[in-house]
Amino acid sequence: MTAFKLPSTIAVVGLGYVGLPLAVAFARELPTVGLDVDAERVRQLRNGLDDNGEVAAEHLSLPNLTLTSDPGLLEEAEFLIVAVPTPVDHTKRPDLRYLVGASRMIGERLKKGAVVVYESTVYPGCTEEECIPVLEEASGLKAGVEFGVGYSPERINPGDMTHGLGDVVKIVSAQDADTLERVARVYELVAKAGVYRAPNIKTAEGAKVIENIQRDQNIAFVNELAMLCHGLGLDTHEVLAAAQTKWNFLPFHPGLVGGHCIPVDPYYLAHKAMEVGYQPEMILAGRHVNDQMGFYVAREAIKLMIDAGKAVQASSALVLGVAFKEDVRDVRNSKVVDLVREMESFGVRVVVYDPLVDDGRIRQLGLTPVPDPFAAQDDQASYDAVVLAVPHKPLLEHSADDYLGLMTKGGVLVDLRGVLPGDYCRERSHYWRL
Repeated sequence: MTAFKLPSTIAVVGLGYVGLPLAVAFARELPTVGLDVDAERVRQLRNGLDDNGEVAAEHLSLPNLTLTSDPGLLEEAEFLIVAVPTPVDHTKRPDLRYLVGASRMIGERLKKGAVVVYESTVYPGCTEEECIPVLEEASGLKAGVEFGVGYSPERINPGDMTHGLGDVVKIVSAQDADTLERVARVYELVAKAGVYRAPNIKTAEGAKVIENIQRDQNIAFVNELAMLCHGLGLDTHEVLAAAQTKWNFLPFHPGLVGGHCIPVDPYYLAHKAMEVGYQPEMILAGRHVNDQMGFYVAREAIKLMIDAGKAVQASSALVLGVAFKEDVRDVRNSKVVDLVREMESFGVRVVVYDPLVDDGRIRQLGLTPVPDPFAAQDDQASYDAVVLAVPHKPLLEHSADDYLGLMTKGGVLVDLRGVLPGDYCRERSHYWRL
């Protein structure tokens, strides 16, 4: 094994929910370049504004941190990390254009002896089959000989202050033992919970993708259970509370599954599975269940409005929360959009308020934003239905009476996650929870 020394400069390519916290963490230890091709994003970060709300302004001005959109600054980096999105296209197939583009950009500036580590979630085999050939072609160098390649899957959970980068064990992997040790030693600087050395890159890729698929499947199960419980006249939350008295029952709760990871990653593994001749029926079935939940909740709300005697096509509804989950600003793949559009298809006039998402972003989704309804005077904010879709902390500061006060007489209150006092709300409204 060759002698090891820390890199003189680290570069992180992609400054989103994954890359920015990573760049900030490394900048506390070593000179770090944080690069994003979005010049406006970089400008905001230089001015101390992380629009995602994940990194405070004071951490964006660390002396060792250089924020840039200039790929030329990658030339001196000895350790480069790729943290770019890996979405799916309109046919639900892996869209690798950002990954391939980042690989080409790095390859054109790659120096001998450097290490390139990928953090983006992919299917097993993607790094070696898709990324390394691009690096080699663009650089003219040979992987495993003139530069090293590793894979260390991101485990960032946006909005979660308890499980930050340093609090979660970091999986590391590489093409060879020497590169693996280099990757592990670098990540040990920021992964205070420790690193786990996977035997190879494919294993690490597989571990990451099944982490998210497992969660998708578990939520799909309780979502299907919730729909069944409603058909049987049962309260899902009461059924789950009783079941949780058994020591080995795993507590998951029904809800909308959105974002840039969980709704996407199953399609990556499914793509690879079908490539080798296996049909991943359970994975795709669970994805189908979760994909329909926004529509299901909307239809249940419409039924409740009819039961309440509301003239649906002349009714109004307020949806609270549009981010893909609580306490984040990210609206990517938010199933709240499906919920709103389904209600609108029945003729309901729907408006949206989210304390964390700015009005411009809401409009980009094709939705209609309104000011804080809790600040409205008298009957200015009276809706036939109120849907608490995403229980952000600022929304939880309001009482049940505050929510009831937003509705017209005999109104419908949809408490999607069941965070309000159910019995109290049932006595005072047409109340429903998933």
